[in-house]
Amino acid sequence: MFGSIGFTELILILTIVLIIFGAGKLPQLGEGVGKAIKGFKKSIHEVEAMDAEAQEAAQNAATEAPAPAQLPQQESVATAAPPPPPTVAAMDSPPSAQPVSASKA
Repeated sequence: MFGSIGFTELILILTIVLIIFGAGKLPQLGEGVGKAIKGFKKSIHEVEAMDAEAQEAAQNAATEAPAPAQLPQQESVATAAPPPPPTVAAMDSPPSAQPVSASKA
């Protein structure tokens, strides 16, 4: 990408930047760009470290997990969920206006 930019083009770009930002702002501009690049590199390394830790944890969990035949079997019991509590509006209304639920027996 930058292979076609020669020395003359770089001098021209630096001259335009110097004219636009001025000599006093160039150190601040360079510092800001440097901090941005440093933060970017740091975040990339943190993500790589987190990925490596996650892979290690997955490998450790796979080697330490017991075989499925060794796990105790539990019976599953189907339970019905309790009905939701009545709303404030339903509590304040007369009994004839309350909806009748199908679960009442």
